[in-house]
Formats: sequence, structure tokens, C-alpha cells
Amino acid sequence: MSKLDKSKLLEVLENIGALMELKKENPFKIRAYLNAVRSLEQFQGSLDDAVKNKELLSIKDIGKGIAEKIEEFFSSGHIKYYDELKDSIPPGVFEMLAIEGLGPKKIHVLYEKLRIKTLGELEHACRENRLVSIEGFGEKTQENILKGIKYHMSYSDRFHVSTALEEAEKLMAELKKKAGKKINRMEIAGSLRRRKEIVGDIDFVAGSSQSEPVMDAFSSLSQVDEVIAKGPTKTSVKLKSGINADIRIVPDQKYPYALHHFTGSKEHNTAMRALSKSKGLKMNEYGLFKGDKNISCKDEKEIFSKLGLSFIPPELREDRGEIELAAAGKIPALIEEKDIKGVIHVHTIASDGKASLDDMAAFAKRKGYSYLGIGDHSKSAHYAGGLEEKRVKEQWEQIDALNKKLTGFVVFKGIESDILPDGSLDYDENILRDFDFIVAAIHSKFKMSKDEMTKRIIKAVKNPYTTMIGHLTGRLLLSRTGYEVDVEKILKALAGENKAIELNANPHRLDLDWRYCKMAKELGVPVSINPDAHDMEGVKDIKYGVGIARKGWLEKKDILNVKSAGEIKKFFDNIKRQ
Repeated sequence: MSKLDKSKLLEVLENIGALMELKKENPFKIRAYLNAVRSLEQFQGSLDDAVKNKELLSIKDIGKGIAEKIEEFFSSGHIKYYDELKDSIPPGVFEMLAIEGLGPKKIHVLYEKLRIKTLGELEHACRENRLVSIEGFGEKTQENILKGIKYHMSYSDRFHVSTALEEAEKLMAELKKKAGKKINRMEIAGSLRRRKEIVGDIDFVAGSSQSEPVMDAFSSLSQVDEVIAKGPTKTSVKLKSGINADIRIVPDQKYPYALHHFTGSKEHNTAMRALSKSKGLKMNEYGLFKGDKNISCKDEKEIFSKLGLSFIPPELREDRGEIELAAAGKIPALIEEKDIKGVIHVHTIASDGKASLDDMAAFAKRKGYSYLGIGDHSKSAHYAGGLEEKRVKEQWEQIDALNKKLTGFVVFKGIESDILPDGSLDYDENILRDFDFIVAAIHSKFKMSKDEMTKRIIKAVKNPYTTMIGHLTGRLLLSRTGYEVDVEKILKALAGENKAIELNANPHRLDLDWRYCKMAKELGVPVSINPDAHDMEGVKDIKYGVGIARKGWLEKKDILNVKSAGEIKKFFDNIKRQ
């Protein structure tokens, strides 16, 4: 058995012990596996010979059962018992063992207390401050787990838009500082520019006549861990975060064509080439040609214009009707972040947030918003410090006192109320009626059938006190698929009740999915872009929600929280008066 095989054997035996501990099996058996691993680590002889000569039992701490498993591994490369153990627990629970500082005991507690069974759910729970109140954890442990997850995910090949965008913006700023005037123009391209919710890598396009020094600068940026390939027109690197980043450099006159091409999508580009061909032209990353002559275009807008189209924003370039609308001059004026007037659905230390009511209000005001809607968890969310009736009333008193102190800013009394399995909300009518607004959302019983879940949500929609439905499918990107619901039926129910749908801007959710935004728009359902913030910085996630809203064809008139404080209060009050 080679050294590498021995290493693999030790890993498998150690994992068997960990999995047995996760399943709360006999502690003496667990210790036997861990002792065997330590003895094999110190064993200086040949394991090949020990197996062939039936001498495994002579090694300290190797009993008959473990010896048989070593022999099985030697002959087949796997251990059946290990495979069965892995199959008996959710795969995400096993993946958590890879997180430094998170052993089987802690994982078992997380599963028992919070029903966490994937790495993504664990990350989400940490970001929502769920672990701090669990005995044996605390704030420092929670921070370390988040660091461990970040390190583990650096070896992944798919990333949340927030992770990629933050990295891309830092890279671009550092490169422009380093390369200076050697870069004429530069832009993020690819799926990140189109604001897809999940991206595989980062693409840049730059216009420059001095590619070599720009490539040298790019490959030596502080975030770069490894240079994968380097050439005069394209350089690929792996960042310390685990994301791959590519830069393509073209002469400045070719920049608009390259930017359009490498922004994509493939489907959009194919449709654009077909349109060009129908007009007797040829289009590719090098130019727009009439015969052999390249038609000069100073920017993307001019490329579209030469083809008889109005400018198509990058977010819409998915070949979902955008070219036909551009030909008719009917591309919508998409929502912009500056249009958002207020923040709805934030958490405070009253439930599972990390900042006080006063601090959240002060931060939102500093960011230029004119109102804040508190949306702490309701009483069924015990895992998140949900508010019992007494604590709700105490919070209302705090909000009243704060509103008396504030000028030009309003804090609204809201709640993220659990939709219970029967579709009812989480308080009696005498409490529900005194909230300014209610975000009704599901946090339990995800495995109901599509029909049952749809009926459950529609019942909540029809509750006279529901203002909007929150994170409609409950998905956690890269972690948990959403529960099955009939989105069209729910949106139609919301339209019938003159109520709103949340576009949860948390980059781990981005739920409502952009593919359904257009449906909400056509049905006249107002979309509220809510950060679901659990700390002050989380308020900034609104920008990711705006990106998804733009991708979903939404305009300012389609968005609820572009309203002023007075207008949105009227919207809230009208729902309660229906």
C-alpha cells in the first residue's frame, strides 16, 4: 500500500469515527477507531506486508473488526461500512466536518437545535446570528465557523453574485491604480455584468494599446494566488478567494465589440448575430462588418443603434424578448438603486439581529433612506429569538420613542410573521391589527406538496393583516432549493388582494427569482426590494436586489419602496382597511 493510500485509509477511518459520533453511537467503538488512526500514524512498518502476512492484529489498537475493514480497503479501495454510514446522514452534514473547529458534537447540536443539514444553511444561520444563543457556541465560535466556511468554499467553482462582485470591484480599483493611464477603458463583463445570481468566474474587458504592462500589473495584484495563463490578449488567474478571473485586452477601437461579446449571454449573442446577418452585416467580438469593412462604433450604444435597436442594458441580455423590444424602442427604464426611498424588513437584537433598533435606524438614515421597516421574527421562531406578545409591545414603545426623536425619518412597526402549516399567521388578531405592516413568510415544514404549500401561502395572502409575502420559495442559493409552490397562483392571489411580494435582496436568497419578476409586473403586484438585514452592513444588500429587479425587467413604477414614507404608510393602511 502506497503512502498516499495509507493517508486515504487514515482519513476514512477517522471519518468513520466522526460519523459514528454524529449518530451518537457507542462511545467505546468511536474511541476504538480514533485510537486505531493514531496507532497507524505511528506505525513504521509496511502496511502492505502487515495485510499480506495477516499481521494487522499485532499492531497496537487494531482489533479484529478494524483489521477486517483495513483488509477490505486494501483489496477494493473502499469500506462498505463507511459508505453505509455516509448514506445514512444528509450529505451536507458530512461536508460540515471539513470546517475547521466544527467537530461531530457541535454538528450534532446544530442539527438537533436548528435542523441545519447543509453547509449553506449553516452559513445562513451564522449570518443571521442564530448560533450565539446556543450553549457551547457564542459569537467568537460563530465568527470562526464563518471563516472556516469561507476557506472551504474557496475551493468551489460557483459563487454568490455578492462574493464575485466584491472581488471584481476590488480587482478593478487596484488594477486601475497600478496600470493608470495604460488602460483607456475597462468594465466587468460576463454573467456578473448581467447580474446572474450565481457566477462561475469574473471576466474583465479592457481597451489598451499597452497590453504587456497591463497584463503584468493584473497578474501581480494582491488578490491573485496563482497565474493560470498569461498572454498578450488574455490572462487568467486564480484569486485567494478561490474565484478564477480573466482579463481580455483589445485595442481601444475594438473595445465596444469585445465588451458586448464577452458580456453575453450566448443566447443573446446568437440572436444578435442572426439580426446582423438579416441586415447584410456580420457581428463578432472583433467588430460589426459590412463585407470586409468594420463599421466604427465608439461604444455599445452605437453598436445597438447601427442595428436599429435602442440600448439593451446588460441585465436583460438573455434572449428573452429584449431584442424585439429594443427594435420597437420599448426597452423599459429599469429601476436604479437611487430610486429606493426606504428599507423594509430588517432584524434587530430583539430577535436574531446584531444591531439595536436605534443603530439600524441611524444607519439607514445615514445611507439616505427616509424610512425603516422593522421585521423581527415572530414568536414561533424560537431558534431566532422570536418575539412573544409582551416583547412586541415593548418594541412598539421603543419605536414610538425613537420616532419622536427623529426628524425626516420614520420607523414602521413590522414583523416577519411565520406562516404556520395551516396558513394562519403567528399572532392573534388583536396583535396583528396594530402592526404597520406584516411580512408573512415560511420557516418550517418545507416538505409539503406543491399543492399544499401553495394553499398554505394563499391562505396567508388572504389574511387581512398580511402586507406582503417574504422570500417566496425559501431557497438558499448554493445550498437549498426552494420548496415547491405554484408561483403564478400566488402572484395572482396577491394581485387580487392588492398586496405586495418581497424580492429578498439577501444575496444568499434573491427570492423572488428574476424569472418571475416580469410575471409580477404584468399582474400589477408591487415588488418590495427588502434586504432582510441582520446587521447594519446588510442594509447595503439592497443593491443585489436592485440587480435582480433590473434583470427581471422591473421599472421604478413596479417597486413598492420607491414610495415616500407618507405614500408607503398609506399603502400599509389601505391593506388593513380592505
